[in-house]
Amino acid sequence: MKNFISDSEKQTIDAGRSFSHELGSGDVICLQGELGAGKTHFVKGLASGLGIDPQAVSSPTYTLINEYSGELPLYHFDCYRLKNEAEALDIGIEDYLYGEGISVIEWPQRVSNLIPEDAYIVTLEHVSDTKRKITIHQRDGS
Repeated sequence: MKNFISDSEKQTIDAGRSFSHELGSGDVICLQGELGAGKTHFVKGLASGLGIDPQAVSSPTYTLINEYSGELPLYHFDCYRLKNEAEALDIGIEDYLYGEGISVIEWPQRVSNLIPEDAYIVTLEHVSDTKRKITIHQRDGS
């Protein structure tokens, strides 16, 4: 398990960029945190570490998935608007999760039965107005 304390958006982006260097093809990241916790900034850091312009990264709240091309493809899902796992299957989520890219899933509890056992869990928590605690571990406990 890894823990970071972020005192700024830049430090949250830097944490994502640093973590991106540990990732490889087919990795899945479950991203958890309240509104405003810094999830999109963390994904901007992941993107930057994969050679993707972080300014191109936006929340997929209304599109369900944003796809970015870099050293590895980055797939950013927001499953909040999905009613059930069948809807995720209808949009082809398994093709992404078991494909060549890195998948980041917000609201992973909506598709929990579809997520690989070795997925990473990244939790961003408000500590104060400007401070966040970022915790990273693998779902299978490793």
